[in-house]
This record gives sequence, C-alpha cells and structure tokens, in this order.
Amino acid sequence: MTSVNRSTAREGAPVPDPASGSGPGRGRLAGRRVLIVGGGQQDHGLEDPPIGNGRAMAVLFGREGAAVAVADIDRRGAERSAERVRAEGATAVVLVGDAADEAAVASMFADARDALGGLDGVVLNVGVGAGIMLRGTSAADWDRVMAVNARSQFLGCKHALQVMTVGAVVLVGSVASREVLPIPAYGASKAALESLCRQAAVEGAPSIRFNLVVPGLIDTPLGRQASAISDRRDRVRIPARRQGTAWEVAHTALFLLGEESSYITGQSVIVDGGLTIGPRA
Repeated sequence: MTSVNRSTAREGAPVPDPASGSGPGRGRLAGRRVLIVGGGQQDHGLEDPPIGNGRAMAVLFGREGAAVAVADIDRRGAERSAERVRAEGATAVVLVGDAADEAAVASMFADARDALGGLDGVVLNVGVGAGIMLRGTSAADWDRVMAVNARSQFLGCKHALQVMTVGAVVLVGSVASREVLPIPAYGASKAALESLCRQAAVEGAPSIRFNLVVPGLIDTPLGRQASAISDRRDRVRIPARRQGTAWEVAHTALFLLGEESSYITGQSVIVDGGLTIGPRA
C-alpha cells in the first residue's frame, strides 16, 4: 500500500485516516464493474512518488469489492495500477488507448464491458496542461488541452450513455476552473466539464447518474512536478493547512459511484480543503 507522510502532508498538518490510504474495505462497491479512464500513473522521475488520483481510485475500488478495468494511454502505468488492484484480491484488466480518440474510446468501453461482464461505473480521470498565460499559449497548445481535457470527457459521457443501462459516472475536473491561474487553456477546459456533467445527468436520468469531482491542490506526482516548476504552488494558503491526498479524491469518487449518493446527480463536489472559499490564512 502506498503511504502518505502523515507528519508533513506537504504543508504540515497531519493526514487523517482514511486519507492516508489505510483501512479495510467495507464492500461498498461489491459486485460493481468499474472502468477508470486514466487509471494509470506517471511518476515524473520522482524517487518516492505519492500515489496519483487514478491509481488511488483503482486500488480503493478494488478494496471495496469492484472489478476494475484500468484504461490509460500508457500501458506500463496501467499495468502497475492493475497489479495493485489484484493485490487487494479484486479483478483487474488493462486497456490501452487514447481517451481523445473516438474509435479508441468506443473500443475501450466495449472491451471493459466484455471483460468485466458488464459496466455500471465509470470514472473519467484525464487532464493535461500547456501554455503559460494567454500570450504564451499557442493555438496548438489550446487545441491539445481541449482535446484531452474536454473532448475525452465528452466522449466518455457519450459512450457511457450508449454502453451502460444503470450506474454512475464520475468526471474529474479542477478548481482551476474557478480560479485565475497562469494556464488558461487548462482552466477553460476544466470549466467546460460542469456544463457537460449537467447535460449528461439530464440525459442519463433516472438510470445513470453523472457527477463531477473538483479537486484542489492534491499531493500527486503531477502536483509535485507543478511545484517544481513554480514554488508558488506550495505557498498557497489553504484553510485545511495542507494539500489533499489522492486517497481523498478517490474516496469522493467512491461515494459518488456508490448507493450512498443515490439522490445526487449533475453536481460538482469540490475537494479542496477550503481553498476556494477563503480566507486563506
């Protein structure tokens, strides 16, 4: 099990269980079949990387009784996540494809359904950033970010509606959609997901629920890479006095996939330790 440094948590406040990734499963996804698009992980050269959101979701869902299809553009990252799922005693299959390519997404959903014997849960966990400020963002940067961050989640919602008959879908956004940050393409692409989620929720009702998780500053390999580029990230004042963990994002997705959230659809759930509400002191 990947652990979190409970004494520092990147900002100094202790990390509570189960936010550290510990604790047994309670069968909250028993019998469920879940596809995680973006379930692998890139460690970005870190010697002791924290767990990322997609991998934490895969492990947690397996621990809670789900069979998991781990889909990613990077086979090695997906395989490593699948190994962690199997270590929890759960079924895991690996799928490789580009989440922004419609044919690849169609195959991904069909293969996940066939491999797991059905599909009643999906998480769309993909995102990239490119370009600094509007003046430093090329049209190619903008198009690439929109393709990965917005087009892929549109395709995921579209094919979930076609393949699933019942269940829940979780999109993954970012508080960048509600803040002014130096990567405008990223923020704009994530902002589009709130509208997409509401549309999908209406079309999927009452059988398929769609909700959006909106993480704040999370201590992941990608987050640490961003901090290495700009140390301002680690100086942001967060009321919770620490950055979040991928396990906390995963537990939010778990809740939205499970029956405990049966009356919640079309909503954005912010997971940011109070970052967006302030005061940040």
